[in-house]
Amino acid sequence: MIGAGLAGSEAALAAARLGVRVRLHEMRPVKMTPAHRTGNFAELVCSTSLGGEGELQAKGLLQAELRSVGGAIVSAADESRVPAGNALAVDRDEFSARVTRLVREHPLIEVVPGEVGAVPEGIAVIATGPLTTGALAADLMRLTGSERLSFYDAAAPVIAFESINLEVAWRAGRYDQSADYINCPFTKEEYLRFFEALEQARSHTPHDWEKLDFFEGCMPIEEIARRGVDTPRFGPMSPKGLDDPRTGRWPYAVAQLRQEDKEGRMWSLVGFQTGLKWGDQKAVVQLIPGLENAEIVRYGVMHRNTYLNAPEVLDSTLQLRADPTKFVAGVLAGTEGYLESAATGWLAGTNAARLALGLPPLTPPAESMLGGLVRYLASANPKGFQPMNVNWALVPELPAPEPGPNGKVRKLGKREKRPVMFRRGLNAFVDWAREEAGLRVAALPVPPAEVAVSTD
Repeated sequence: MIGAGLAGSEAALAAARLGVRVRLHEMRPVKMTPAHRTGNFAELVCSTSLGGEGELQAKGLLQAELRSVGGAIVSAADESRVPAGNALAVDRDEFSARVTRLVREHPLIEVVPGEVGAVPEGIAVIATGPLTTGALAADLMRLTGSERLSFYDAAAPVIAFESINLEVAWRAGRYDQSADYINCPFTKEEYLRFFEALEQARSHTPHDWEKLDFFEGCMPIEEIARRGVDTPRFGPMSPKGLDDPRTGRWPYAVAQLRQEDKEGRMWSLVGFQTGLKWGDQKAVVQLIPGLENAEIVRYGVMHRNTYLNAPEVLDSTLQLRADPTKFVAGVLAGTEGYLESAATGWLAGTNAARLALGLPPLTPPAESMLGGLVRYLASANPKGFQPMNVNWALVPELPAPEPGPNGKVRKLGKREKRPVMFRRGLNAFVDWAREEAGLRVAALPVPPAEVAVSTD
């Protein structure tokens, strides 16, 4: 194992739990990063929250899945939690100290201090995070054939398809090309209102170690707007070649969305890379016609990052296609968020141990949040791939309810659907862990939730 952050620590403990001896390499404190301040494992350098809890939250389902298999990170978080409403937040120092003790005291884990400059021989899990050092990054590029690995991360917001108003937006390509985009048209008045909000929105202030250095192909929309009121609509918001079916003419400006996943449940805003604060970002996005009620499943971010183009190089088991004895987890695998790092670390460590024991690596079921996440990593659109955090659009939708006696079906709201999806996902994950992976589970499946069909 390389890296003792959230993913690497979880991977090491998951493999050791299956009786496999682990050598865990961690360069801190021999060599520090600009972001870390201690040599402890799983140090949290930004937020202290591992996400919202409960049956309405996608992270709540992922937490439950990890608890069911004895995940070390979520267990340490439970034991070091602090009051934070409905979120799982922790005491930063106590949390990392607990994880460090768990790793260092495990009899099957040998901790080796110092930097690793090349991908090792044999079965390995690489979980070196967003600040992967140059030599190892270069060797990963060699192994995977990637042209780039470490660069400034610019992500655009991703919108849940079901929240897009298709009475305003429409599907089309420019100049009658294939209808691969959803187009949101602006009048001049709507565009000027949007532009004013964009000008006034607040940007994230980077740490000293991640000073912004933009390049033209990755320019945030707010930086484009600073060049003049017409610059966005002659750039990423150009209406050329797009006839609005309501008017038969090109709109004043257009915001386009591109399909992000195979099922078409997530769509990203084209050319809308942004570093705006999330509250301001949501307000600006919802000024786009057709996105008035947009549900943002991943906010845009701007920060230095190191990650693989997962759809090109990873399988859903987190194995590198170029070398199936190598597994990748955490941010390096294309995830966003503490909990996601821990979850992919657990799967990579479990699968690496299975491979060492002569067993085939496995992928969790699609209905589970972890299964949905790793399937996305392996099958997303590789063009402009950006790291992903867990959200409900990663798992299959529920079947449509049966019509009532009068033949009508009421559309189910989030508060009705998500507890059902939570229980379906947890049941599927627990059954898989017990029956296919042969693991001891700490939780029994929960009763399936019922959804009442109303014809009101």
